Amino acid sequence: MALAGAGIVAGLATGRPELVVIVTPVLLLVGVGLAASGVPRLTVAIAVDRERIIEGQTATVRVMIRNDGAAADVEVALGRTAHVGADPAGPLLLRLQAGAEQSLSFVARPQRWGAHTLGPLVVRAHDPLGVRTWEARLGHQVTVRSFPREQDLRHLIAPLRTQPFLGAHVARLRGSGIEFADIRPFTPGDRVRQVNWRATARRGTLHVTDRHPEHASDVVLLLDTFAEARDGNRGTLDAAVRAAASLARAHLARRDRVALVDFGGTLHWLEPAFGTRQLYRIVDALLASDIAFSYAWRAVESIPRKLLPPGALVIAVTPLLDERSIRLITDLRTRGRDLTVIEVSPEGRAAPGSTAGDRVAYQLWRLQRSALRARLQAMGIAVVVWDDAGLLDAGLEGVNAFRRSAGLAAYA
Repeated sequence: MALAGAGIVAGLATGRPELVVIVTPVLLLVGVGLAASGVPRLTVAIAVDRERIIEGQTATVRVMIRNDGAAADVEVALGRTAHVGADPAGPLLLRLQAGAEQSLSFVARPQRWGAHTLGPLVVRAHDPLGVRTWEARLGHQVTVRSFPREQDLRHLIAPLRTQPFLGAHVARLRGSGIEFADIRPFTPGDRVRQVNWRATARRGTLHVTDRHPEHASDVVLLLDTFAEARDGNRGTLDAAVRAAASLARAHLARRDRVALVDFGGTLHWLEPAFGTRQLYRIVDALLASDIAFSYAWRAVESIPRKLLPPGALVIAVTPLLDERSIRLITDLRTRGRDLTVIEVSPEGRAAPGSTAGDRVAYQLWRLQRSALRARLQAMGIAVVVWDDAGLLDAGLEGVNAFRRSAGLAAYA
């Protein structure tokens, strides 16, 4: 069409009618195309085979496209967020006759955890002669939640104090339970089922067995979202979310009450609760975690008191990169809180540099981080240095040993 217009203008400007004659067939073709072409009326339905997947899995998106108007050549592509790959990745070309419908399938591959939107369908339709073009976004969005990949934890941090409800932690107090505590002489009020008949026969007087009851604890997961270190598609926040999800599942399986505090530029939280429902709430909250840049200086007073029950075990998951999160950790400890730090190490995501000065600066940075860990440990805070390429369970195994060596009880 532009070529035809240019030919007419050139013919009129130069007075040479042959230029107009040359572009006349193009004008005729355009006119015939406009007269013969109708308007396609496309409708699209989008569905996904599963809305909840584990990080690394795929979801199949099924698309049904129907044409209730004129025949058209249609290019379609699936709209998606930045962290989702699709197969096929490029647009597909279809020819839809009047009244025809066709089904398509796309394989969506989330590249990280999170709530990802798929759709609507990006559609570009052409009439058979290619004269007219229609563009639109059709269909509704569907959401696929990619849950963080968790690790199985066999070792958990033993809390200093437990709560008087049934759980899996051995309490320091004596009562009904299965963990042996001591053998002592019978006193009025003891039950017959407590009598240790072997000790009674050996000593000639009634003796009973004391046991430790199994109690639960309150656990507060403190997720640091002030800052992160990234290396391509991998970041410390991704690893921190996986660690928090693994800890939440393991503690809830032991009938602990678990709370979540997303502590960063914005403050989000979930109050302590039990059970599978709380696990789903925590995981959904973790999917919304992100680094929010802020100059706000937050302190312990920013956290509602109900989120820090007395005697709760506080587990801070942090890269120790922001002074505000470090100050929060030290304030919690000086207030007598039972605290453990899981340091999601950023060192593997930082290169030492090519010059001698860069290498010296890198070594000084690592020494500063070692000094920070030593300062926290001197305050009685167990620090687990963890990279997401390793097993978190191995780091947690040494926490209880540190707490015992630091003069902290392994159970309460």
